[in-house]
Amino acid sequence: MANVKIKPLADRVLVEAAAAEDKTAGGIIIPDTAKEKPQKGTVVAVGPGKKDEPMTVKIGDSVLYGKYAGTEITVDGANYLIMRESDIVAVI
Repeated sequence: MANVKIKPLADRVLVEAAAAEDKTAGGIIIPDTAKEKPQKGTVVAVGPGKKDEPMTVKIGDSVLYGKYAGTEITVDGANYLIMRESDIVAVI
């Protein structure tokens, strides 16, 4: 897990997306152009939450999020997603 210099504000979290699958269950190799956008990742930074809504996820949680959730950002050469906690659908 990365130690990032970004501190999300309010109810936002910084997620490091999991790598996309390279092979199907049957062993067929998937080319880069056909890979699905990952919907799973690890929380690397968490904001303080809103006044009446404390955060329920914490650093290190593995989470599932919506397919088009968050904004992609690059920090020190690493790619992350920053999204609202409400965009996270489950902790796994």
